[in-house]
Amino acid sequence: MEVYKKCPEYRSKLITLRKTVTEDAEELLKCYSDENAVPLFNSDNCHGDDFHYTTIERMRQAINFWDFSYDNGYFVRWTVILKGTSDKIGTVEMFHRIAEDEFNHFGVLRVDLQSKFENQQIIDEILEIANENFYREFDVEAILTKAVPSAVERIASLRKNGFDSLNRKLMIYDDYFVRVQKP
Repeated sequence: MEVYKKCPEYRSKLITLRKTVTEDAEELLKCYSDENAVPLFNSDNCHGDDFHYTTIERMRQAINFWDFSYDNGYFVRWTVILKGTSDKIGTVEMFHRIAEDEFNHFGVLRVDLQSKFENQQIIDEILEIANENFYREFDVEAILTKAVPSAVERIASLRKNGFDSLNRKLMIYDDYFVRVQKP
């Protein structure tokens, strides 16, 4: 996939998504140490990592792992940057899932935002970028993403942007939404 040769940058009205780099660690720590945000993150199948980081060293370790994963074609992690202020308010991850189940070759989208930016306006723009680009970039026909019941703003954005509740488990995990690419 081309996305692993040269990571694209995406821009919308309010945000820019660009590949996460180590220099983002200090600002991203505001997101990953945000105790109101952590429960909304998707840490399913992440080997016990809950993405609650409280030190700059742990944040850098995570980014180093994200770089390793990118270099090996596992997933891409972008930093979400607010256009007006250049604040780094969270990250977006996307990958092409390979598994021996009914969700083989689906994309999985993870969205981690500081709690004060967990709103429909920001999430809508992330989903619009994903809907326009990620099916092609990751060679998938459907995208799965998680939204726990307390993520009211996220769920509203998902529905507005064509995602429906999966209404069953993904492996052993609940609270997934899916959007199939429209021809």
